[in-house]
Amino acid sequence: MISRTVLLLGILVSTVTGAFVPTTNVFGKTSLRMGADSEVSFGDLDGEDVRVGIIRTRWNDEHVSNLVSGAKKAMKEVNVKDENIFVTEVPGAFELPLAARFLALSGTVDAVICCGVLIKGDTLHFEYICDAVSSGIMSVGLQTSTPVIFGVLTCLNEEQVKKRSTGQNNHGEDWGKTAVEMALLRNEAMGAKAGKSAKMEGLGFGKAEKLDAGKKTAPGFF
Repeated sequence: MISRTVLLLGILVSTVTGAFVPTTNVFGKTSLRMGADSEVSFGDLDGEDVRVGIIRTRWNDEHVSNLVSGAKKAMKEVNVKDENIFVTEVPGAFELPLAARFLALSGTVDAVICCGVLIKGDTLHFEYICDAVSSGIMSVGLQTSTPVIFGVLTCLNEEQVKKRSTGQNNHGEDWGKTAVEMALLRNEAMGAKAGKSAKMEGLGFGKAEKLDAGKKTAPGFF
């Protein structure tokens, strides 16, 4: 009963403020709730050989253009070459997952950024599109083994969009670096950089051991 009350209070606070802030619940555990400011930090990335495709919407063009500019800026900061950044357009957010699948299956990129802006209106259209787009983008990544970044702002009003797409808090910059990091992770996991697997070993991708045909092992599955 107490946990349900805490959850309801959290939802009420987020609805009133339009953002999420760090809070401490009644059990003494801190729950991090993300607001407009980015809480993500990136280590040293080298995207010199990384190819990234950006699929952007024409809907809410001005705001989306700002986000795309932020993503490009961030990728250039980590050595991604201009000729390795590809941008294509679709009408709206609903078209992003299918376009991302086309691009991922083409084999021409190491990661895809789906970039768009959705603003809540007076009907349930916002909820339906948000759910379909987020689910679709995740499915493309899982089905194609290509990192597909969810670069779609889902905001309650235009003011929230501006806070997240301009100045020092342009979320596009985080999306750009996330694409590079995930592309490097994918390439290493898929064997694109053999011999440099220290990071992957820590994630469970161990080194392959050479089979010894003359070695006898006990029967069984383990």
